Amino acid sequence: MSQSVVLVGIGNIMFCDDGLGIYAAEYIKQNFKKPPNLEIVDGGGLGFTLMTYYQEYDKVFILSTTSEGKNGEVFHFSKEELIEQGATRQSANEVEVVQMLEICSILDEDMAHVEIIAMHPEDIMPVEANLTDSVKENFPALIDKTVEVLQKHQIILEPKKDAKKLDEILKEYANPTQKVHVPSTKG
Repeated sequence: MSQSVVLVGIGNIMFCDDGLGIYAAEYIKQNFKKPPNLEIVDGGGLGFTLMTYYQEYDKVFILSTTSEGKNGEVFHFSKEELIEQGATRQSANEVEVVQMLEICSILDEDMAHVEIIAMHPEDIMPVEANLTDSVKENFPALIDKTVEVLQKHQIILEPKKDAKKLDEILKEYANPTQKVHVPSTKG
């Protein structure tokens, strides 16, 4: 039986490196063939909605920022490890993820298996839809770690032939367009 799996990128793209989880999820969506049981979600600032993923999926993998380490350093945490960090968690993303984990742990015994793949951001203060140079430089390590973690759970991401560059994805987010279908007037 195939398990339902979701990869959720969280953060806020309007605050520079804070959006790196969202960019990573989109990068994976556009550059890898995904198995049918994997959903990839732009989680933005989900808040309490994050709980529904913990309750509705068998496995949840979160891409985010962490206050651990140095700029651009990549980490992999189990839900238990993240909860144990306690007072050391400092970023809004960490607090949001942990609070929802703690609430779901109390409310639901059948909560999903949850893991977090995160990078230490350089700067989350500027109002800018972009990533800093140190995060861009280490972005491949975040993608590699995500692919590796998923593979350990028998979720294989096959690279597509036509890879989209990170800068293209950043540009799309910074300059969104709405595609409108205009019906033909020909009868």
